[in-house]
Amino acid sequence: MRAVTTWLEADVDLNDFAGGEGYLFVRDGVGLAGRGVAARVDADEVVEYLAQMEGDDEVCLPGSGPVAIGVLPFRPGASAKLVVPAVTIGKSADGRRWITRIDDADVPRPFPQPIPAAAEFNVGPGVDVDTYLAAVAAARDAVRAGRIEKAVIARDLVVTSPDPIDIHAVLRRLRATFGSSYRYAVDGFVGASPELLVALDGSTVTSHPLAGTTPRTGDPATDARLAAELLASPKNQVEHRVVVDVVHDTLLPWASYLDWEPEPSIVSVANVQHLGTRLEGQLSQPPPDVLTLARALSPTPALGGHPRAEAIELIERVEGFRRGHYGGTVGWVDARGNGTWAVAIRCAEFSPDRRSARLFAGGGIVAESDPHHELAETQAKFQAMLSAIIRP
Repeated sequence: MRAVTTWLEADVDLNDFAGGEGYLFVRDGVGLAGRGVAARVDADEVVEYLAQMEGDDEVCLPGSGPVAIGVLPFRPGASAKLVVPAVTIGKSADGRRWITRIDDADVPRPFPQPIPAAAEFNVGPGVDVDTYLAAVAAARDAVRAGRIEKAVIARDLVVTSPDPIDIHAVLRRLRATFGSSYRYAVDGFVGASPELLVALDGSTVTSHPLAGTTPRTGDPATDARLAAELLASPKNQVEHRVVVDVVHDTLLPWASYLDWEPEPSIVSVANVQHLGTRLEGQLSQPPPDVLTLARALSPTPALGGHPRAEAIELIERVEGFRRGHYGGTVGWVDARGNGTWAVAIRCAEFSPDRRSARLFAGGGIVAESDPHHELAETQAKFQAMLSAIIRP
């Protein structure tokens, strides 16, 4: 195969280029959109595959040249196939645009804006609430007994409709409300994640782990009070510190230096607020590719727990469902090993016929966790995808 990348003069809406069947990874208008499938390649072989591809790249930016987009599942080391789109359009933060075509693939036109339609939906739990509450209690008791430091317990909702759900419309609604999140669509796995797992640009590495959550109400005074309570919460500070320490300790062996914020700050999205800490550093030469880092980091304690193996064993024993992609990581990688990977949260997994979608939400469980408070947190987190699907 041969990849040719050229500058693109005309502006293209990445959401509309991907539509409902393409591939998308974008935040604040910066990212990639792909159409068609040139290849599906094992995740652990894809960087070498891209690097060996013939071609011309007049752009030479992260994300130009041949790229692969995909998801690494929640379970560490699980096999995964990434997609090399036949045509990819990229946008950088400074507004530059480019297009990559594999084997002179035809460039499809962007999809038109979705047509509004009245739709009927049914929403119900996947795993029943009593199972979820018992799982939270089991995780809390394991922490209190000293067997683990933290575990993340999740549950699922199922949305069904007699008519196919328009993923293109869902993505546009997510952009309207969660434009500052990493919005993604890969083979029916769709979401808007606020959490950067890892990004690599040459030798510069960044990560922005989130852990600790409180709702947003829309009232500025109430939200400011809730944010102050979140910052002062020992339970949430413990949950957050575990995540930051593990991300730091995982990246450090590759780094010539690694810097991080001394105290967490508030990261707000439309429906919730999180504690977040940004890390940035330089990797030693030669640096690993971004997929090596993503494999090492995922799942972080923000989605699995700590220690990882013990927490995952507990999760799989008590949650009552298999997570699949939820809690893993989603993103892209280029032939130079650059890329951006977000934590696969605030997401839905659509059925092949698009008449149902399975949504996921969870929270970190520590010694002070209360099952019903955790249930309320998942209800707040579900709103991101639920409103994007069922909003008229």
